[in-house]
Amino acid sequence: MKDSIENNTFITGWKFENSYTQLPSPFFVKQNPTPVNSPSIVIFNHPLAASLGLKVEALLADSEGVGFPSKQLFSSNQIFSGNQIPQGAEPIAQAYAGHQFGHFNILGDGRAILLGEHITPIGARFDIQLKGAGETAYSRRGDGRAALGPMLREYIISEAMHALGVPTTRSLAVVTTGEPVYRTGALPGAILTRVASSHIRVGTFQFAAAIDDDSEAIKALADYTLNRHFSKQVIEADTEQTGTKNKYLSLLECVIDNQASLIAKWMQIGFIHGVMNTDNMAICGETIDYGPCAFMDTYDPATVFSSIDQQGRYAFANQPHIAQWNLVRFAETLLPLLHTEQTTAIAIAETALHTFSVKFKQYWLTGMCAKLGLFTEQADDALLVENLLNCMAKHGLDYTNTFRELSLEANMQQPMLGAPDFIAWHKAWHKRLLNQDENLESAIQLMLETNPAIIPRNHQVEAALSAAEAGDLGVLEMLLEALAQPFNSNPNHQAYRAPPPPSNTPYKTYCGT
Repeated sequence: MKDSIENNTFITGWKFENSYTQLPSPFFVKQNPTPVNSPSIVIFNHPLAASLGLKVEALLADSEGVGFPSKQLFSSNQIFSGNQIPQGAEPIAQAYAGHQFGHFNILGDGRAILLGEHITPIGARFDIQLKGAGETAYSRRGDGRAALGPMLREYIISEAMHALGVPTTRSLAVVTTGEPVYRTGALPGAILTRVASSHIRVGTFQFAAAIDDDSEAIKALADYTLNRHFSKQVIEADTEQTGTKNKYLSLLECVIDNQASLIAKWMQIGFIHGVMNTDNMAICGETIDYGPCAFMDTYDPATVFSSIDQQGRYAFANQPHIAQWNLVRFAETLLPLLHTEQTTAIAIAETALHTFSVKFKQYWLTGMCAKLGLFTEQADDALLVENLLNCMAKHGLDYTNTFRELSLEANMQQPMLGAPDFIAWHKAWHKRLLNQDENLESAIQLMLETNPAIIPRNHQVEAALSAAEAGDLGVLEMLLEALAQPFNSNPNHQAYRAPPPPSNTPYKTYCGT
């Protein structure tokens, strides 16, 4: 039996390590997934599997196709459902805490099991997690399961974000379980296989601080995080400072920079996370936990889609401010490592935190200038961008389509909207375009490479999910095909650019738990 499992692991390409389990025991509990009755693959991410070094044909083949005696034992359905544990994996549920809508709670993986860390052929390390894999020690009376719709939603949005160039966790597979889950009614159960650089969160550090009287747990977690994600940056920082810089300050600075860059990318594509709790902010700078997220259609900085965000805490325009608030919570956990004197530690942390707004504005402006075909930045460019956004809000323009249509040469020469304020803005923009070394042809190319033609429009996502839940995967597959090449002007994908039809009912998203 052992030899068969090892051979299967070799043939399929899995190579598991479990470095996270070397942390102190409070950070996790060993936890196998709860078996399911009749797992079946709904969708599988072939390009992602290939990039991970997995042998796709062997992974998806049944046992008879690869020479094994027991289909039940080696079916990939069994792996992605958690019924079979790959050789080398040591399944765990991770502990963490978090400020949820500003209120602190001790949390943990209530419905997710980390199989382990897969090592790719080039040595990259990725967490492989099963989301919806059953009850854990942290389930807090939840059933530990997930419904098909939310798992397919995460698959769609995370893969769209990847294609748009936004750092993100990714989705390898979704399987149905053959069992219902109960929310407002009975829904088909499903499990998502999520791939992440890691699942270490701001909330993981908050958990360590909450259980730690002598800072040993915080230090262990910080050292692990530095080694796993930031060793190169810290070495470079130490070299610049001739070895005198506090490496935990370097950790804080790296996380601040990553988050400033990430949130700027969200803002540039009109993405709204919807639930930016500290347990949903990954230290590595990837977008994580696609619950009530969505993309804006009509530009409105106050846009909120999440049904649970009644006060607009996580509205589109608030996302940079919430990111900084979350980073303050992260910095609080590092104070014992920044300096032995708390007053000095706070001053060090505050100095670092004050850089977030500067970094974010720079990342944001650079990206927005590219969206307008500007290769360099001048003093009035921020005002130029803001004036356009104000016009878009005033006239109810579609965020994605406006920038894409500005990329057309005809619209670069003449205003696409006849309103006086837009005409004045367009005149200033055209003058600015001509006041750079690059020609209009180069500016057009930059804009086409920066402004997507296609995003996962909310109404199209809902249509795909509804069809999939009814057993028709064709709508989902066509949507994913279009989203995989968001910057292409494919005539066959023109329908995916259409905004939603008018409705008196505001669009709402739900977390799926």
